[in-house]
Amino acid sequence: MIVHIPRDSSARSVGADAVAEACAAAGHTVIRTGSRGAMWLEPLVEVDADVRIGLGPITPADVPTLLAALADGRLASHPRHLGPVDDISWLARQERLTFARVGRHDPVDAEAYEADGGLDGLHAALASTPADIVEAVIASGLRGRGGAGFPAGIKWRTVAQATADRKYVVVNADEGDSGTYADRVLMEGDPFTLIEGMVIAGVATGAEHGIVYVRSEYPDAIATLRTAIDVARIRGWLGSSVLDSDHSFDIEVCVGAGSYVCGEETAMLESIEGRRGMVRPKPPLPALAGLFGRPTVINNVMTMAAVPTILAHGPEAYAGHGADTSRGTSVFQLSGNIARGGIVELGFGVSLRELVEDWGGGTLSGRPVRAVQVGGPLGSYLRADQLDVPMTYEALAANGAMLGHGGVVVFDDTVDMAEQARFAMEFCAEESCGKCTPCRIGSTRGVEVIDRIRRGEDPGGNLELLEDLCEVMRDGSLCAMGGLTPMPVLSALRSFPEDFPTTGGSRSPEGHDDRTA
Repeated sequence: MIVHIPRDSSARSVGADAVAEACAAAGHTVIRTGSRGAMWLEPLVEVDADVRIGLGPITPADVPTLLAALADGRLASHPRHLGPVDDISWLARQERLTFARVGRHDPVDAEAYEADGGLDGLHAALASTPADIVEAVIASGLRGRGGAGFPAGIKWRTVAQATADRKYVVVNADEGDSGTYADRVLMEGDPFTLIEGMVIAGVATGAEHGIVYVRSEYPDAIATLRTAIDVARIRGWLGSSVLDSDHSFDIEVCVGAGSYVCGEETAMLESIEGRRGMVRPKPPLPALAGLFGRPTVINNVMTMAAVPTILAHGPEAYAGHGADTSRGTSVFQLSGNIARGGIVELGFGVSLRELVEDWGGGTLSGRPVRAVQVGGPLGSYLRADQLDVPMTYEALAANGAMLGHGGVVVFDDTVDMAEQARFAMEFCAEESCGKCTPCRIGSTRGVEVIDRIRRGEDPGGNLELLEDLCEVMRDGSLCAMGGLTPMPVLSALRSFPEDFPTTGGSRSPEGHDDRTA
């Protein structure tokens, strides 16, 4: 019998390798796939029985009963039986465009990729003019999925119109935000989609060389991506004549230097060029003077991986998803104190409440939700009564928040928001590149001020000082590291003032004064 078991690092961390080895030892054909993204069901085992039947989570302890069910043909009686995978509500209700193929196949099986619609976008691009490709990306409404939400097609047009002896396509896979893992899941589960998007970007802009900057903490993603690039070269998807066309394009993987700030595009360029990852002042913009001073397209993984479906099915189909000027789908990543964590790809406009309570099933602890942080460690904390906000760039901005990379981290009512504010400042102090004073010194002083507030030392004066310090960091920092750190701090301060005492002491999980703790 054919059994599909993820080789994604999340599934492997909870025993997928042991399950796969046991199934193979029992004589079954095991195909290692990417993860479907339902992390609460991992390891998810899928058995070919006319349709793919899911069982999960199947831990190593469940292997004997799994093997018995496989031998007897009684999968439906297994306590972990989930039925046909395509009918699992949590997966079936999603709008999977970027993640359409993740979990279906061996990630480096080129034939399976093509049979499932892979390369349709590249073929369409090669049959178009570069200008038409750029206009299609613009018409789709695709915006950067990493932070600011800048229109991807405008960036591509700038690079395409620039004159230079060499141009580059750089993908930022330095996925450092807490609660985010979509880049990793895609690179480990469907790397060819990312490769295809990069080749299309090269054709559109005249670039012939691409670099994927992957964080060093992702060894499985690095290995899978490098294998996929080798396969793509062998099959003629990369090289001096892409699919026998006049276009040349190749890709290499650059392993990150272990710094959060290298997720900022100019610090990333510094790191690729062999220097310490420190932020560059702008202008010039990387689209005109980026890697080695040449025009450079810089997108993150989710942005670039959305491109093949836009070219394959047309910009109108992609723009048909979403709301307002937030078009297409977003890959939301649910984590923290949540019952059903994982990847949820939906059109923009779904409410945060739907993500947390419907898709996520509420808190794992069963206690009430108190706060949700959206957009990584530099994102705002939203209160439980703010969860009806639509997940669009516009609506989040109107609520003092940002989408960022789509991370959604849930906290129940035991969280101490003064401690979370301190964490934001401490994180900035640890990860600052040190180039600008507001970020380097401001974050260190911020930790000290919050500590004084929590100890009850002149809380009124120190709260005012903290507000002033955040204003300086926001307006004076060179990049978003220092500029956005005030966002979680101030949102915690303004939305949860009861955790910032004006008479001394701080709120403990049970509401007791902890000055003597």
